[in-house]
Amino acid sequence: MAAIFKCKSVIGVSGWNARFFSTSKQRLSQSYKIVVVGGGAGGCSVAAKFSSLLPKNHVAIIEPNDTHYYQPMWTMVGGGMKKLEQSGRPMSEVLPKNARWIKERASEFFPKENRLVTASGEEIHYDYLVIAMGLQLDYDKIKGLPEAFNTPGVCSNYSTLYVGKTLESLKNFKEGNAIFTFPNTPIKCAGAPQKAMYISEEYLRKHNKRDKANVMFNTSLGAIFGVKKYAEALEKVVKERNIAVNFRHELVEVKPDTKEAVFRLLDDPAGTTKTFKYEMLHVTPPMSSPALLRANKQLTNEAGYLEIDKSTLQHVRFSNIFGIGDCTSLPTSKTAAAVAGQNKIVFDNLRLLMDGKKLSKKYDGYTSCPLVTGYSKCILAEFDYDGKPLETLPINQAKERMTSFFMKKELMPQLYWKLMLNGWWNGPSTIRKILHLGTGH
Repeated sequence: MAAIFKCKSVIGVSGWNARFFSTSKQRLSQSYKIVVVGGGAGGCSVAAKFSSLLPKNHVAIIEPNDTHYYQPMWTMVGGGMKKLEQSGRPMSEVLPKNARWIKERASEFFPKENRLVTASGEEIHYDYLVIAMGLQLDYDKIKGLPEAFNTPGVCSNYSTLYVGKTLESLKNFKEGNAIFTFPNTPIKCAGAPQKAMYISEEYLRKHNKRDKANVMFNTSLGAIFGVKKYAEALEKVVKERNIAVNFRHELVEVKPDTKEAVFRLLDDPAGTTKTFKYEMLHVTPPMSSPALLRANKQLTNEAGYLEIDKSTLQHVRFSNIFGIGDCTSLPTSKTAAAVAGQNKIVFDNLRLLMDGKKLSKKYDGYTSCPLVTGYSKCILAEFDYDGKPLETLPINQAKERMTSFFMKKELMPQLYWKLMLNGWWNGPSTIRKILHLGTGH
């Protein structure tokens, strides 16, 4: 590990966390062993791991936000099972104390020069860079949004600004269509739009409104879920609850004055649209990698995502750059559980690189999606890159269970706040091996 602690000179100033002014631009500049861009689940967990290994302020985290949110809780916030404030904590409390928090945005990457520039113009030099920038929400790509959120019945669990409107819309629901959408882009937690629907459907039943509601799922996808085992279970759920599913429907416009939602029929080459009246419209917005990242073609693939090796999580062109989480090109669902499976791979491989050794740790694409199907049950989907179930418990997790719901509602937030963000939770692989001893799995 000796190589990890070597210092180097930066334009004549030796040592880490050294400040200096460039003679040409008089720009403040600093240098760090590792720079992490993004203080979400991926950035925070990786930074915590390295901050416990390296001396103080050898790791820097670039993150502009004051609050860190546990976003998987917003499904329950929208259903009235949790409060929004329960999902957030001050960023200062969750970022590792041994790291320097640079409280602003990155504005430009220069990967060939091992540096980046922040919004204030500060130059940040690094030996190693971890990019964990998440996804951006593109509500404005739907005509009529975000303005329509100021009108009755239009809501979204994907934003702190609009998640409160989900429960409000359910309380005010009278009769008509309750439409839940899925966009034609990759999104955070592909199961979340359905979770909102199942919880809402049960709310309407509990409050004697279900017979006046036509609950429908208008999705751009061609299947209800990407993994066959769980898709079959969900197909039974929607059939039993009389939920209409319209495949290959992409929301393109919201007309709040007439309470209409316009969908493009994706399998129609003529681009035909179909309009639905709504009483409630839950919008899952199109999403994309952050504009800053997309603008740097050296770092991204054609779709604008950080281009990393799907096994090692190392960048395909810049060996001292790694990626984690939603902003990456990894062909797996974008969930906090996936980040848990990725953070130790990044940590172990980056340590090997620092020591001049061959990268040997491989990510299998593990991710999990706890598919909450109401106020007391959940299907606990876990799978790998190949869509093969990778279940932790020695039971059939495709079955709706109260135990899975309890894990989702009560245990997983504790794992996140107390273990994962402190760098101590790497997913359930060890637990899975113990529970499946002698089962052949």
